[in-house]
Amino acid sequence: MNDVILHMDGIVKEFHGVKALDGVSVSVERGEVHAICGENGAGKSTLMKVLSGVYPHGSFTGTITLDGAPVSYGSINDSERDGIVIIHQELALSPYLSIAENIFLGNEVSRGGVIDWNRTNLEAAKLLRRVGLDENPATKILELGVGKQQLVEIAKALSKEVKLLILDEPTAALNDDDSAHLLGLIDQLREVGITSIVISHKLKEIRAIADTVTVIRDGRTIESFPVADTDEIETRIIRAMVGRPLDSQFPPREPHIGAEKLRVEDWTVHHPIDTERVVVDRASFTVRAGEIVGFAGLMGAGRTELAMSIFGRSWGTGISGKVYKDGAEISTRSVDEAIRNGVAYVSEDRKRYGLNLIGSITVNISAAALGKLARLGVIDRNREYAVADEYRRRMNIRTPSVTSVVGNLSGGNQQKVVLSKWIYSGPDVLILDEPTRGIDVGAKYEIYGIINEMAEQGKAVIVISSELPELIGLCDRIYTIAEGRLTAEVDRADATQEELMRHMTAARTEGAQAP
Repeated sequence: MNDVILHMDGIVKEFHGVKALDGVSVSVERGEVHAICGENGAGKSTLMKVLSGVYPHGSFTGTITLDGAPVSYGSINDSERDGIVIIHQELALSPYLSIAENIFLGNEVSRGGVIDWNRTNLEAAKLLRRVGLDENPATKILELGVGKQQLVEIAKALSKEVKLLILDEPTAALNDDDSAHLLGLIDQLREVGITSIVISHKLKEIRAIADTVTVIRDGRTIESFPVADTDEIETRIIRAMVGRPLDSQFPPREPHIGAEKLRVEDWTVHHPIDTERVVVDRASFTVRAGEIVGFAGLMGAGRTELAMSIFGRSWGTGISGKVYKDGAEISTRSVDEAIRNGVAYVSEDRKRYGLNLIGSITVNISAAALGKLARLGVIDRNREYAVADEYRRRMNIRTPSVTSVVGNLSGGNQQKVVLSKWIYSGPDVLILDEPTRGIDVGAKYEIYGIINEMAEQGKAVIVISSELPELIGLCDRIYTIAEGRLTAEVDRADATQEELMRHMTAARTEGAQAP
């Protein structure tokens, strides 16, 4: 009989009436590395947050059994007392504290109520050696690269006598060397009896490290099976990940594609903190007038970083490469310069980067093109109101007045305000990063219609999306990106979810180049 350390059965988790998890079940054997796979938004991270107590008992239904006994956790502290430790993709380290302070934060080594710093540093050094990190325990976290920070997180987990370690996309932000070191460490932990659950989309890593894989799709368990180091296992995982039918949820469109509008050549971007790490590696692509071009990639692939770096170098450092519009080289070294050269970018995080949530619809729509409303340096408020009201009607923004505060609108209506802002700026190139994230089906359809309209007007439209059916339904061509490199260029007629996923999970090769 198999030695099952963890069994989760019939887990249901809802957010505002929407089921993120719909009866998920998974069993993990003691001492194995168990991979959890699925597309972005499938429910992988939600399931692990249920297990670890981030979402406490009572906020979901279903049962969790650990070592044969039912458990219920009200917080992370509760699950950690049972030896369950989760390391999130966004690392939870304090940058201004030392390695040792971070390892024992909340679990301080003390004597008589006073922290014993000598013992703290000594114990931290022992843990660092276990994870293969040769650093002074007094080193501040901000002085470490992302790969070393990930190892500090694992050292912190080991300090809590972990028996079930959960790693959420552990190599998404790491280079090849750091990824290999981390995978080797997970293998070493397996040898000493520590069970690991790894959430990952990198199929080559799953083949290399996992014993079993469970695939989750649309909040449901699809299947679990042992991992074999063969190409067929990747095909099976991909089929399970994207096996749903592609529904026809898109407005009809007859493309009228013209001359090349945008060309990007050999675009390379380094991480702003870990400056040696290349996040976008020699990307070259084109977009023509009237064309909708998609970018498909999994979490950490470099899609958003590529877009933001082109738009005024809003992200990254050590940026090199060239941008051409209508055959002439242009400069996009600042956001203002990008806008003046006809490039607009709709951020995936509309609440943080796209909107002034305490401002009115009017103020938000005019924000990127105030020069069009000003005379002798003074904004014509009547004209500003009229423009905003025109876009309210044109974009079907559901609000009684453009004086309404944007923060009070639904997600779909907020997205329409963001689109209105950038469309009013008069761009020739419109980059849309996750344009329908977090909005309902009806609003999605309307936004797809707006995107089609922009293409019909001769704009060059780039759509970045985590939803493969969305890209297939909208785009004329799709570039795939993996680990910072363009791996393929797929025409609409040849685009299937399986084909895109194969290129999105490809190993590092020479990227596809623009024709």
